[in-house]
Amino acid sequence: MRHAVVPGLLISFWLSYASALHAYEIEDELMVGDPDADAQLRILSTTDIDLFEPFLAAFVAANPEIAIDYVVASSAEVMKAVQGGEPFDLVLSSAMDLQTKLSNDGYTQPYSSAATDLVPDWGNWRDHLFAFSQETVTLVISPAAFEGLDIPQTRQDLIRLLRDHEDRFRGRIGTYDISQSGAGYLFATQDARASESYWRLSEVMGNLGTRFFCCTSEMIEKVATGEIAMAYNVLGSYATARTDLADGIRIVELQDYTIMMLRTAAILRDAPNPQAAGLFIDHLIRAAWGPAELDYYPFPRFPAPEGAVSATRRPIRLGPGLLVYLDGLKRRAFLSEWRDAMRW
Repeated sequence: MRHAVVPGLLISFWLSYASALHAYEIEDELMVGDPDADAQLRILSTTDIDLFEPFLAAFVAANPEIAIDYVVASSAEVMKAVQGGEPFDLVLSSAMDLQTKLSNDGYTQPYSSAATDLVPDWGNWRDHLFAFSQETVTLVISPAAFEGLDIPQTRQDLIRLLRDHEDRFRGRIGTYDISQSGAGYLFATQDARASESYWRLSEVMGNLGTRFFCCTSEMIEKVATGEIAMAYNVLGSYATARTDLADGIRIVELQDYTIMMLRTAAILRDAPNPQAAGLFIDHLIRAAWGPAELDYYPFPRFPAPEGAVSATRRPIRLGPGLLVYLDGLKRRAFLSEWRDAMRW
């Protein structure tokens, strides 16, 4: 991880101090631009610095009067920070349901500009949430671990493969800890809504001692090193971006269905600098939806006004339907069933 402002020996202390001071856990932080700039834009995000830093730098280069304080936290910690009143301007997250809840509960403010007009209705929630990527949720495998085996094309294929080769895959399967990861919980609930095969697959994975992780990046790295053979329900964009690991990973979009999520941005209700936040949203939207003018954009651009959707790709839609599994009783029931299936 890179931290541009705090000297290396002080990073661990600073992050621990920040976590204790604010009742939420910071994973990483980066300052981009002149610390003495006229304005500071504070962004709270679930996107890794390594993936997003060049894009932040491009924004600051175009707007040198603005410096960015970019803070990375898990989606669950993002919720804690916003609900606790931390003074951020923008929230960027892959957890569409949690973003929708923040907006529904009054923590965000509307924004409109010529750039937001580029976003179709399905990528714009009441002018409060704006989609800036549409990404596949995939299976990432180690080619070496699958040597001599047919690559599964559906969840039924994967279930059969795991049952037929238990010794090869025991203790070498990874997925999100959905009790801790907001994005992981979203993907699991959407998976379960799409097909009953999700629960059968979960039981098979549970019988094989599946390992649980906080985030996609860690799973991808462990697949690449061979520590695990496969990672289920991870973001394909992160795997694609790791060109340094290309020889050790392979991305599989299962053909029974592949979930697609929207990464969204929102300006917080009490943003100290909403004007700079609006400029950044415009920058995001033009990169995602407009002509490809930037040399670097960390996510898949929208190739057509209707998005990159095919018969086997199932997009998660923004809207109140995402709030169903955030109900306390439903969440507890889902997590209980998941733990039973996964032998947690």
